[in-house]
Amino acid sequence: MRTLELLAPAKNLECGIAAIDHGADAVYIGAQRFGARAAAGNSIEDIATLCQYAHQFGAKVFVTVNTIIYDSELEDTLQLVDELDKIGVDAILVQDMGLFSLLKQRKEPLRCELHASTQTDNRTAEKVKWLFNQGFDRVVLARELSIEEIHNIHTALIGQAPSLGRAGGEAFPLEVFVHGALCVSYSGQCYASHYCFQRSANRGECAQFCRLAFTLKDANGKILESERHLLSLRDMTQINNLEKLADAGASSFKIEGRLKDVDYVKNITAAYSEALNEVVRRNPEKYRRASFGKCTYTFTPNIQKSFNRGFTTYFAEGRKQGLVSFDTPKAMGEPVGKVKEIRGHSFNISTTTSFANGDGLCFLARGCVSGSFPREGGEWGSSLVGFRVNKVEGNRIFPLRMPESLKPGTMLFRNLDQAFITLLSKPSSERKIDIAFHI
Repeated sequence: MRTLELLAPAKNLECGIAAIDHGADAVYIGAQRFGARAAAGNSIEDIATLCQYAHQFGAKVFVTVNTIIYDSELEDTLQLVDELDKIGVDAILVQDMGLFSLLKQRKEPLRCELHASTQTDNRTAEKVKWLFNQGFDRVVLARELSIEEIHNIHTALIGQAPSLGRAGGEAFPLEVFVHGALCVSYSGQCYASHYCFQRSANRGECAQFCRLAFTLKDANGKILESERHLLSLRDMTQINNLEKLADAGASSFKIEGRLKDVDYVKNITAAYSEALNEVVRRNPEKYRRASFGKCTYTFTPNIQKSFNRGFTTYFAEGRKQGLVSFDTPKAMGEPVGKVKEIRGHSFNISTTTSFANGDGLCFLARGCVSGSFPREGGEWGSSLVGFRVNKVEGNRIFPLRMPESLKPGTMLFRNLDQAFITLLSKPSSERKIDIAFHI
């Protein structure tokens, strides 16, 4: 029987505890320095507190030390790893192979595991085998792999287990991304931010170059696209592919988002935890969760209600259309209906959705730029327009300010659900461990 692990992001201690409470089997968090998100650092004391909390449920804490390390930083990095090991973290994610070599050469072995970060560009069976052969305990696969490619890597590892001194599928833990933002380039292989802005993604300082607007010209200088987000990918979701990924050999399912707030962590973790529980329920002889404790929620998890740029399964089932969000790199949210008619400073909307004061609505202002890409459904979009709901009377919406470009027939999206946010702002989950008394 194989264990399946839901791995959630933690920007800070609050997010880490929320992830555990909402069903995560493990969380990953950045220390004060050397993580791949410069804006998400945490003290040793906070990480120690998170470890104590997580271990009550058999859950684990992984720490990211996955930037490229300069020679002048090696001593500080090794000291940081020592401190993390002493407080009981379960694993450290590493990109820098020089750092990894020094950690493996220690006289006293680390108690925690060492995981090969996705930044080490892990997309072939040969590379993954090499990493395990070097002594890594887990490999985080590239986001770009299909389910079939993951299966082929897993099968190749099992076939070569004797030569690596390992036995069984559990000996080769493969971690895959299942939700969150996508890079247009291979992880660890993008240098655009450093080239253009002197901010290296491999040092945790990505300027998100791929979210900018670009003008595309042909060889003769003719403008084909003007100010479009040509490199901005939609967000990944594999919530309907978890069983296929497990059957392919994945054992850890990773949610991206170490810069996301606690509401995001609560909702997305709960949604994937419920989905993973369903996989286990259907396959009790094959799979079990990696930690224990049953979660009950005060809300209904819904991945559409948290930040997303529109969803894609990326290359999971082969290369398909609909990967890019050409019109905006911002969150559009869930579709809620079309504008029926506009009257003065209010409008009517054709929908069964309920609204609340404070909701955030948005739409794509139509009006195509010459040569621009059509949206799905044949509509043209150029820019995202957002506004707040000031008052609601049934299906009549009174915006704080009426957008000039709003017209009858416009499809509206809700990217801020005030009632949902209010639910998440309160204690929203309880995780309890079953016990049996024999008296």
